[in-house]
Amino acid sequence: MIKKFFTFLIVMVLIAAGALYLYKAKIGVRTAPETATGNLGAPVTGDNIINASIAEPSILNPMLASDSASFDIIDLVFNGLLKYNKDIKLIGDLAESWNVSPDNLTITFHLRQNVKWHDGFPFTSEDVVFTYHKLIDPDVKTPFASNFQLVSSVTAPDPNTVVVKYKEAFAPALESWGMGILPKHVFGQMSAEEFNKSDFNRFPIGTGPYKFKEWHSGQNIVLEANPDYFEGRPFIDKYVYQIIPDQSVQLLSLKTHNVDMMSLRPDQYSKDMTTPEFEKEFNNFRYPSFSYTYLAYNLKNPLFKDSRWTRQALSYAINRQEIIDGVLQSMGTICTGPFPNRSWAYNPNVKPYEYDPERARKMLAGIGWKDTNGDGYLEKGGRKFEFTILTNQGNKERELSATIIQEQLKKIGVKVNVRILEWSTLIHQYVDKKDFDSVLMGWNMTPDPDCFDIWNSEKTKEGEYNFISYKNPQVDILLALGRKTFDMEERKKIYFKVHALIAEDQPYAFLYVRDSLVALDKRFRGVKVEPLGIGYNFIKWWVPKAEQRYTQ
Repeated sequence: MIKKFFTFLIVMVLIAAGALYLYKAKIGVRTAPETATGNLGAPVTGDNIINASIAEPSILNPMLASDSASFDIIDLVFNGLLKYNKDIKLIGDLAESWNVSPDNLTITFHLRQNVKWHDGFPFTSEDVVFTYHKLIDPDVKTPFASNFQLVSSVTAPDPNTVVVKYKEAFAPALESWGMGILPKHVFGQMSAEEFNKSDFNRFPIGTGPYKFKEWHSGQNIVLEANPDYFEGRPFIDKYVYQIIPDQSVQLLSLKTHNVDMMSLRPDQYSKDMTTPEFEKEFNNFRYPSFSYTYLAYNLKNPLFKDSRWTRQALSYAINRQEIIDGVLQSMGTICTGPFPNRSWAYNPNVKPYEYDPERARKMLAGIGWKDTNGDGYLEKGGRKFEFTILTNQGNKERELSATIIQEQLKKIGVKVNVRILEWSTLIHQYVDKKDFDSVLMGWNMTPDPDCFDIWNSEKTKEGEYNFISYKNPQVDILLALGRKTFDMEERKKIYFKVHALIAEDQPYAFLYVRDSLVALDKRFRGVKVEPLGIGYNFIKWWVPKAEQRYTQ
């Protein structure tokens, strides 16, 4: 999560999965001191940070990963050409500077010199060209290829220069080059099939501030500070990603100082974290997230495939405010569509579906769903209206939300089953394979509202983000147009229409935007909340020698 753009690429967000949120787009409201417990002199190196997560990463290749747990590690190991600063403005990362031609069709990147890969090889422009060619290889299982479809060529006139030419103007062009760059020398002439299955995907080599050290499946991933990092060695020696699938166990580990940082549930934030004992040893941070939680329907399923009317009826039967008040303890807001309300693309004219179970019953009755045998459940054509919600293990908010939805839909005669699965199993065996009725998950969004990969009707291959098989020709046209339009006001109009159309179609029941709630041991100094969140300057966090708990 060293703030390159990639942290903002749309990934399946595991809300409350990894507390660090180092580089997620958060617009901050500070509830802890700006600098944790003051300043005891100049920063010094040493100590470890142990960050608790309920999910285990699935793959550590930035081109192949599609889940936030993986990017928690990837963003510390890799760099893109550009990244976002604390104010969510694009700045150079591996690129020291860049020029855009007047017609917006050519970008020339001037790379940093003397940057090294973690194995000591020099980073050059050839690595960027190699990364591009892998991104456009149809046999490489990347969900990010669409960001580079309009590129006509990427060339390296010298080791420190990359020239990117576009077939036509592409509004998110600069942002797309936050993609983590891969080392050409590691892969050589490897085929796409070999690339997809390479050992590199579990033992990555990057240019980032931390080097991969070890991965103990089901336990932790350990990274070590890169002494040769071009922005300076991180002060914290080791980053340990501790996998603890239960947030209650995480909290016990935090209080006993077996972990240093975690994402809190609202009940933990409001009850456990406000005691004098806790406030003496830990800082709490609360700020609105740039994400949303949703219930997605598999549109290949006959229950949901043909009838927008059915999905709308279900939305009228879901009481979102009850979920927010009961599960989030009012630490969130209702979501109305594919953009959180912090986004400039959010359409304020799109209203949430009001809780109206009687209207839902009438809508379903109008298309033939009736309780024909008196058992309280709707039927049509001999089939009961029944489906299963899948969500991920360890996330109590989602489990409780699914249970509340189960009870709410039961009131209108819809039978809902809830099944909890381990994260990687849920993603790779069910979501990617489209073997589900519905899933309760979330998206972390980018500062740029381009959501082509989620909603375009062609982005439905295994591992791609339109896993529900949504198709709306008008939305396809608008998404393509939004990528070609540079005028901010015109783009806003486009995405307002996208917001309205998708909200009307209800391929998801859009649920809520939660606040981010993070607890951090007070020994860490230099921690500040900015528009980007608290982790934008993670390499500058430090611990005074007298308070350090771990040695190399």
